[in-house]
Amino acid sequence: MPGSIRIGIGGWTFEPWRGVFYPDGLAQKRELEFASRRLTAIEINGTYYSTFKPDSWSKWRDETPDDFVFTVKASRFSTNRRVLAEAGESVAKFLGQGMTLLGAKLGPINWQFMPTKQFDAADFGAFLALLPNERDGVRLRHAVEVRHASFDCDAFRALCAEHGVAIVHAEGAEYPTIAPAPVGFTYARLMGSRDEAAGFSDAELDAYAERAKAWSAAGDVFAFFISGTKVRNPAAAEALIGRLGGR
Repeated sequence: MPGSIRIGIGGWTFEPWRGVFYPDGLAQKRELEFASRRLTAIEINGTYYSTFKPDSWSKWRDETPDDFVFTVKASRFSTNRRVLAEAGESVAKFLGQGMTLLGAKLGPINWQFMPTKQFDAADFGAFLALLPNERDGVRLRHAVEVRHASFDCDAFRALCAEHGVAIVHAEGAEYPTIAPAPVGFTYARLMGSRDEAAGFSDAELDAYAERAKAWSAAGDVFAFFISGTKVRNPAAAEALIGRLGGR
């Protein structure tokens, strides 16, 4: 049986979306409520820069539909370091801020690395060993977004497969797109939107729909329109959701 396909955007607070994606006059405090009923997932980006109180996580859980999923961008303090093996305390602090209050709405965590970070098998393996599969009775899934060409190797893919960690499919940026490891789910960040109605041509969106279906044969899919012409990303997500059967 194919996995579920979740399509969304990065974050939900962006002023240019007001009057374009969000209706004129919609209160800012209701933007998550609105977005979560048009999309099927959102990647929380603010967690890359700071932590949030447990009340925030509970609020986000309660404002969204039962079938909605959040993915979470991990703290830069865990990944932007010379020795990744020493990130244990930072990883624990990040995971302990309250995100497990999302319960079943918690999707994968994206651990993003600087473009200058190069592959070191021993150190990266030690980092992956720090990532738990469960916390507070909630399942944790992890993905790594690496952006240096040295990671495009079989040794890196084997490490990720060993630890059950997905390799983020990053497409449209200046960084290499690295072939995934088979771990039961796909995490994609699609960054090439342009200044046109749905961010992409119909043919491109049709191709994304077919690719998402193919990915789902191997498990759940989480795909986000990120960066590019950001004002068009919600429209791109809605267009892709429509091609996959609707919200």
